[in-house]
Amino acid sequence: MVVGEMVQETQLVVIGAGPAGYTAALRAAELGIKTMLVESMPKPGGTCLHVGCIPSKALLHAAEVIGEAKSAESYGLKFAQPEIDVNKLRAWKESVIDKLAGGIAGKCKSANVEIIKGNACFKDNRNVRVECPGESAVRIKFKHCIIATGSRPVLPKMFDIGSARVMDSSGALAIHDIPKTLLIVGGGYIGLEMATVYAALGSEVTVVEMTDGLLPGVDRDLVRPLQQHLQTTLKAIYLNSKVTKIEDTGSGVKASLEGKDVPAELNFDRVLVSVGRRPNTDTLDLASCGVEVDEQGFIKIDEECRTSEKKIFAIGDASGQPMLAHRAIRQGMVAAEVIAGKKSAFDNRVIPAVVFTQPEIAYVGLTDNEAKAKGIEVGTSKYPWSANGRAHTLAEPTGQTKILYDPITTQVLGVGLVGPRAGELVSEAAVAIEMGATLEDLAVSIHTHPTLSETVMEAAQAALSRIERQAKREATTVS
Repeated sequence: MVVGEMVQETQLVVIGAGPAGYTAALRAAELGIKTMLVESMPKPGGTCLHVGCIPSKALLHAAEVIGEAKSAESYGLKFAQPEIDVNKLRAWKESVIDKLAGGIAGKCKSANVEIIKGNACFKDNRNVRVECPGESAVRIKFKHCIIATGSRPVLPKMFDIGSARVMDSSGALAIHDIPKTLLIVGGGYIGLEMATVYAALGSEVTVVEMTDGLLPGVDRDLVRPLQQHLQTTLKAIYLNSKVTKIEDTGSGVKASLEGKDVPAELNFDRVLVSVGRRPNTDTLDLASCGVEVDEQGFIKIDEECRTSEKKIFAIGDASGQPMLAHRAIRQGMVAAEVIAGKKSAFDNRVIPAVVFTQPEIAYVGLTDNEAKAKGIEVGTSKYPWSANGRAHTLAEPTGQTKILYDPITTQVLGVGLVGPRAGELVSEAAVAIEMGATLEDLAVSIHTHPTLSETVMEAAQAALSRIERQAKREATTVS
């Protein structure tokens, strides 16, 4: 035994205290399983709470308030230019994180889930060693293990120039200052959310995206209103373009660009690189415990979240795409229940996704792009938010609700929304698809008036009306 190593035994050890990990630990404890939770960060919550979902949404709320104050002049409310206290904004964001982290710690304590702070590494398929800063290492002998180590931002070598002016998403969320000019490399959801924040705070933001559109993979119908809005709030958006080189000049960052109608060089105060994330599995020594990973480092799992080593499970970002906290939470429940002997599986039909920009984009189920790629025939119904009373009272009538459905059975296959609070509406669609709902189910369910949720009902009714008209035309033709 290694000198200074303490040995503890437990039924279950969970590595990682993010949404996946703490959910799994709490559910396991609820089911009577002695559980230990290992976390490398000082406080529980993982990437999502400390440098991801929560701080970004806090800052996006601040950006939304600024945006609403500016637009209020159109209906008779004029506010002075906001005075932004970066230190106070940062402190408020951190207070939100601290409160939630404290809540997680409190729940773990109440559930008798022991939290061990340190970096975990497998010794074999029944032992994990945890290096605890300033304390003796702990070797945990377990019957079952759940890996929930999350992910981290990708920083390609060409951007890793050792400059504090070059940030990943974690650095951008720290919000050390408000740069006068900011380059964002990558037009995915993280890049655009940060573009929304910094543009609202006063930065001149330029986005460079390699593909021919923002948010690659998302239906163009949904992206179009967002792109039109961003073109009014950002300094520039360059598509089909790339950054080929960056250099810290001492007073800023010089970026070399390639693409049609793109300047060869531009100078910025800061650069945010947002080109993807990679799983935190490379430091676990998974080979020593027989857990298989794919070429990208994601752990291979089955529908019960089991790895190739049947006593070891993997959940959340470490287990593959989509890397979303709500997927991770569901997997955490499944893994804990399977370990407890319950019949459980990650057999969800759909996983909703939300882009928290202004306007928001939310979608779930089949998309146009996927339908075309798979050769699936679908019916499509769109309802403009310009016809929705609540959208007008919010002074944000730009948006739409889109439903994809089976043209024979009218079963709902996918729903997309773009507009304010779209992320709050998408769960209705997720439930509908999970339950196999049809257009009629959505159309005849009474939706509160006036609300944005009515657009889901209206889109379904519009599709049914079109189907009825088509049936009448066909009947007339036959007669």
